[in-house]
Amino acid sequence: MTTAAIIVAAGRGSRAGGEIPKQWQSLAGRPVLAHTLDAFAGLRRVLVIHPGDRARAEALGSDALLVGGADTRAGSVRNALEALAGSDVTRVLIHDGARPLVSPALIARIAAALDHGPAAAPALAVTDALWRGEAGVVSGTQSREGLWRAQTPQGFRLAEILAAHRAHPGEAADDVEVARAAGLPVAIVPGEEDNIKLTFPGDFARAEAILKGRGMEIRLGNGFDVHAFTEGDHVWLCGVKVPHDKALLGHSDADVGMHALTDAIYGALAQGDIGRHFPPSDPQWKGAESHIFLRHAIEMAREMGFTLSNCDVTLICERPKVGPHAEAMRRALAAIMGVEVHRVSVKATTSERLGFTGREEGIAAIATATLVQQ
Repeated sequence: MTTAAIIVAAGRGSRAGGEIPKQWQSLAGRPVLAHTLDAFAGLRRVLVIHPGDRARAEALGSDALLVGGADTRAGSVRNALEALAGSDVTRVLIHDGARPLVSPALIARIAAALDHGPAAAPALAVTDALWRGEAGVVSGTQSREGLWRAQTPQGFRLAEILAAHRAHPGEAADDVEVARAAGLPVAIVPGEEDNIKLTFPGDFARAEAILKGRGMEIRLGNGFDVHAFTEGDHVWLCGVKVPHDKALLGHSDADVGMHALTDAIYGALAQGDIGRHFPPSDPQWKGAESHIFLRHAIEMAREMGFTLSNCDVTLICERPKVGPHAEAMRRALAAIMGVEVHRVSVKATTSERLGFTGREEGIAAIATATLVQQ
């Protein structure tokens, strides 16, 4: 099943103060929404924005689909759901843009819960005493038995929640309310205290403290690969078919750049290299397209809790000329890995006519990948 994340960020958030809406204010040197979008890296993302915020959204450099918001939150969510109708998406995670500290583990728990039912949402049990108040004084108490503090992302099967929103008469506190009005059972998944919603000015200081206190693990990996030339009329480099008077020789499609990057990711994870996962002695991989290897490496990284911060591929050859194709290569690699293009660098150099690359006997590639785990 294909899962998409809907990030709702069309509100004005006036209670947070500041000259711009809270989702666009700075948190640890970046817009709040940049953190929120990063949390869902690897998923198809839909960002619901106020029409006046399009320029800010485009400046984020994300590949998220931008959808205009409505006058109400429920209307904004419905706009996003309608944008996904008819696609291959079967499940959606609907998240508040002002919750930038959601963890990969919580996202995974919500997604996993949808294997067992049509809807699931995170929440924290209420543990404090509850009062009722009038005119600034306590007027009574309220039992906390069975009460929960709702969070997001709230997960749903797309067909069911779209039908529920289409049938809902008006505004709702959240999408769980819409789902329950349609008779959908919603499973409660344990939430997280750090998954706070930025509402008041003081919340930003708390979020900054949480970010500073989080342990961050950074992994670096290097990859190097070489392929010799053989007869042919094109080469595959970083997912792009480049016309040439020769081809590259290899057990797979011999995409030397993608092989180096794949090994860099495996190296950062301490998980060997391509040959360990896709042995060249196995005939099923003969002529295989290299995106299979790269996609496997990046999915393994996500399963281990890592996201790709950036990668850099350098192709070493006299010919063909890489420059005219470098942007297409960046886009191809980003699409395969499910990351933003600005996280991918592709460049080329020559060996000044020295060595086997200088004699145009083949192409070499080196790559570096940075993985981050929070």
